[in-house]
Amino acid sequence: MIRFEDVSVTYDGAAEPTVQGIDFEVPEGELVLLVGPSGVGKSTVLGAVSGLVPHFTGGTLRGRVTVAGRDTRTHKPRELADVVGTVGQDPLSHFVTDTVEDELAYGMESLGLAPDVMRRRVEETLDLLSLADLRDRPIATLSGGQQQRVAIGSVLTPHPRVLVLDEPTSALDPVAAEEVLAILQRLVHDLGTTVLMAEHRLERVVQYADLLALLPSPGAAPLLGTPSEVMAVSPVYPPVVDLGRLAGWSPLPLTVRDARRRAGALRERLSGAAREGTAAPTPPPPVPVPVAVVQSLAVRRGRVEALRRVDLTAAPGETIALMGRNGAGKSTLLGALVGLVEPAAGSVRVGGAVPHRTAPRELVRRVGLVPQEPRDLLYADTVVAECAAADRDAGAPAGTCRALVCELLPGIGDDTHPRDLSEGQRLALALAVVLTARPPLLLLDEPTRGLDYAAKARLVTMLRGLAAEGHAIVLATHDVELAADLAHRVVILAEGEIVADGPTAEVVVASPSFAPQVTKVLAPQPWLTVAQVRDALS
Repeated sequence: MIRFEDVSVTYDGAAEPTVQGIDFEVPEGELVLLVGPSGVGKSTVLGAVSGLVPHFTGGTLRGRVTVAGRDTRTHKPRELADVVGTVGQDPLSHFVTDTVEDELAYGMESLGLAPDVMRRRVEETLDLLSLADLRDRPIATLSGGQQQRVAIGSVLTPHPRVLVLDEPTSALDPVAAEEVLAILQRLVHDLGTTVLMAEHRLERVVQYADLLALLPSPGAAPLLGTPSEVMAVSPVYPPVVDLGRLAGWSPLPLTVRDARRRAGALRERLSGAAREGTAAPTPPPPVPVPVAVVQSLAVRRGRVEALRRVDLTAAPGETIALMGRNGAGKSTLLGALVGLVEPAAGSVRVGGAVPHRTAPRELVRRVGLVPQEPRDLLYADTVVAECAAADRDAGAPAGTCRALVCELLPGIGDDTHPRDLSEGQRLALALAVVLTARPPLLLLDEPTRGLDYAAKARLVTMLRGLAAEGHAIVLATHDVELAADLAHRVVILAEGEIVADGPTAEVVVASPSFAPQVTKVLAPQPWLTVAQVRDALS
């Protein structure tokens, strides 16, 4: 259905091809997962299927890509639109209309389908993606995860034979991600749709894939095989595979269920091991003056009560993970802490100041937010100009921001345009910009979107270091593995209210949705991460 014949892509101004030697076939009605570290060219390979590479991105494509027999060199993206549906990393850049229902109909209108067919397919898609309650909502008012579902729905309604998805679950909570993946699996099994997708959160998707295509490093030829074959040699792998490698299981488990069936002997060894290793990160000793205090906070957005009766304190050196469904109010709470959102009732104080009444220049020294879309913070044409502006805004010595970028993102050139960075690289640049002012309170909204496991490990190391220096960190995340690895405390929000608040191990172990893979495999023992298991065994 999709065929790559010795494909290489070189972007304008680049010395080396971004990808080369891409030569494989995606059979009809299969779900193929494209895996590999950040920056190996996964998005480029996906773009070549829809014709966006090179028709839209520029650059030179050598070799040949055919989709359902159509050559993408001679067919522009609009001439492939009836066979290929594409959902990119950023759903917002997709949308053409204002409301959910209009967006679902738009693709069919442009293909000239009959109104009665359009009506039926819109209803089917609203049901399929659990969007019926949102049909009349303006897209701008939806949470990131709801927007992601709308973006997927808008490409499903024209009934394409091929779906190309770039990080489709990165903005979704664990339950919504499972729903979307179950829908994709149903399309593959029941309708014979061919799916090619890239996703960093392998713990979510690897068990749904028929085949894996691994891009091991930039410019390297891909390796195609079954999930268990590829996971045995892949430089990126989910915690359940990491645990299998540690325990010496063969074949490697791909699902929690596979691993649980084999984990008896490992549980025995661990039950005899020291119990000290099981706790989440040790919280800092209590400090009398919290960095942030939220009391009885309520926030309204139009008629919607986005937050109600929220109480939260963040102490120096403490890392708090805010978790909960899409639309639960996590980003709104971060917005209130950084002064973007005005309380309808209650109070917010950060370092003694009221954020929404504090001048921005003063506020950056108290609190910094890395938003869900890091590009919202980035406006210069080069990395070095971005860093110089950050140093000026923060009143920091020249070179402060650039040094942080080097630490987080080794090997990025001064003259690189932020637009040309991968999602993970852009996040690292935005984080460096925010950290330049050394704010005592650091807020991150979905910080691991688009990050591979190595980049995530670097982020965790850096955030741990900042917490050890006394920064309070509050992160809104759907990444249960990140919360298990990093957070002292987990706060779960639902419908704008706090429904759980306590030490990480207590909150996540008790939750089927927010428990990490290792916890599920080794329950009822309270292990959270492979690193803890490794330490206990050694």
